[in-house]
Amino acid sequence: MYRRYAVEIVEGLSFCPYAERARVDGHTREVVVLAPLPTDDAVAAEVEAIADDDEVEIGLVILPRLTLSRAGLGRWVEVLRKRHAATRGRAVLAIEGFHPDAAANTSSPERLTPFVRRTPDPTLQLTRLDALERVRRGSPTGTGYVDLATVDLAALAAQLERRPLHERIAELNLATVEREGVAAIEARLEDIVADRDRSYRAIDPSIVMRGRAAE
Repeated sequence: MYRRYAVEIVEGLSFCPYAERARVDGHTREVVVLAPLPTDDAVAAEVEAIADDDEVEIGLVILPRLTLSRAGLGRWVEVLRKRHAATRGRAVLAIEGFHPDAAANTSSPERLTPFVRRTPDPTLQLTRLDALERVRRGSPTGTGYVDLATVDLAALAAQLERRPLHERIAELNLATVEREGVAAIEARLEDIVADRDRSYRAIDPSIVMRGRAAE
């Protein structure tokens, strides 16, 4: 089900300026870990295997049975980041946690980010830092839709150029969500989750579906 989220939401709504290229060019790797509470050692091994493969620009560690809340996932991600940096002497991957329980908060670009990352399963996204640097050098704005008839292009370009990449992307994503409408995007996400539940139920009814509340 992650693939549907990636293609229909991330790529379909241009939430990430490099996700489609990495996937189509074969530079994305998806790994599924089925343990309900996988050990740090088990997940760290998957992280380092992706870090060792220079061909992988984006790695996804998908955790269908993980019972951590979104806050708990965030704390665990910080542990994994520190371990990854310590293991290699310096981080070569940016590690972010994506979680299925995230409401849309459109009060600011940063507060909307958890909604943009509302994957059908808890997921770790591992992005190679040198790939991020290439994106920073090659595209000041990322991808997105801009109404050229209503903006001052020189002012917009100057404003976006000054901002860090993650801020530029967050700003464009907020504009996309406001244009498409929260309800319409939520309907797409819920359809993916319903598809997920049907598929997982047929494979193994013991897989946790929604409402992960454990810390």
